[in-house]
Amino acid sequence: MSLSDRISSVVALFRAGYPAGAPRLGYVPMLALLPRRVSEDEIALLARKLAGSDRRRMDTADFGVEITRITDELPLPMDIERIQSRLSTIGGPDTSSG
Repeated sequence: MSLSDRISSVVALFRAGYPAGAPRLGYVPMLALLPRRVSEDEIALLARKLAGSDRRRMDTADFGVEITRITDELPLPMDIERIQSRLSTIGGPDTSSG
């Protein structure tokens, strides 16, 4: 394996965990400006918490409140949809889009 191949494999390894939507080259300081996205582990935790709730019905406001408690930021619509999707797969309370 040549030096070029080794360097390419190291770069590929680092890029495997690179955030989606970020520029592929340079601009590393700009990553700090990306909005905080709720991790898959946090989505799973929130879905379990909400599924165990005594409430029969939940809406996007309920999901947004829980996301805000974790991130200290306004929730992204994409993260709310991820929680709704997870709740529907684990059989949580009825959810509505309103």
